[in-house]
Amino acid sequence: MWSASAIIGLLIAGIVLGILGRLFAPGEQKIPFWLTIVAGIVGALVGNLIAGWVGVKDTPGIDWWRHIFQIIAAIIAVTIAAALYRPSRARV
Repeated sequence: MWSASAIIGLLIAGIVLGILGRLFAPGEQKIPFWLTIVAGIVGALVGNLIAGWVGVKDTPGIDWWRHIFQIIAAIIAVTIAAALYRPSRARV
């Protein structure tokens, strides 16, 4: 089970990576902020997974490669989310 601090850390990482993903993604992303956070969380998890596969997940000092993989994954996740997101027109 995940601890509260792990969940809070993942949410903070999701916010930061989602914003970076939107900043670096090409074009305009007309997605809500909650979807930006979800894309950032996906970027964090996928980036960690890739860093583990490559063997650079845990290094002495700052894990630059892990962070680069996370940002790239967040950019891709934001781009996919923006392409798939269609706002609901039926508002009452």
